[in-house]
Amino acid sequence: MGSERIGLYPGTFDPITNGHLDIVVRASRVVDRLIVAVAANIGKGPLFSVDERVEMVRKDIAGLKNPNGIIIEVRSFDNLLMHFAVSCGANVIIRGLRAVSDFEYEFQMAGMNTRLNPDVETLFLMASERCQFISSRFVKEIGWLGGDISSFVSPRVNQRLEQRWSEMRATPRT
Repeated sequence: MGSERIGLYPGTFDPITNGHLDIVVRASRVVDRLIVAVAANIGKGPLFSVDERVEMVRKDIAGLKNPNGIIIEVRSFDNLLMHFAVSCGANVIIRGLRAVSDFEYEFQMAGMNTRLNPDVETLFLMASERCQFISSRFVKEIGWLGGDISSFVSPRVNQRLEQRWSEMRATPRT
């Protein structure tokens, strides 16, 4: 058999959703080890710090059924994805796709990543039917405006979001 397949599933995870968790479970079936890579991604203006996001991802992943019993790690990174992949020994980048609009962006990104490092393959996993419409951005928007997000995130993440919004509402704007 060939070398170990180390998968890298990168994202901002602000916050981690049930859609992300679905991809983690499914990715664990096709790699020997999985690293969930939480991007600092300050440019996106995350609601949670990278350390808070890493903690939420770790706790949600700890509660998953891991069908193959593989090692699933959570790490943060703040450099070029392909540099991080090399530093982790990853040879597969896992990306989830929800819609055609995701594909366009991801197709371009995969091409750039291949140009940067042809030894790292990109594997696209289509979102499950029940997760196709879930995005962190929509979850935050719906929750901030008082909508029920309990079917999109874990109870733990839902509680963290409620706490954060409560803190934000209590802080006077200048």
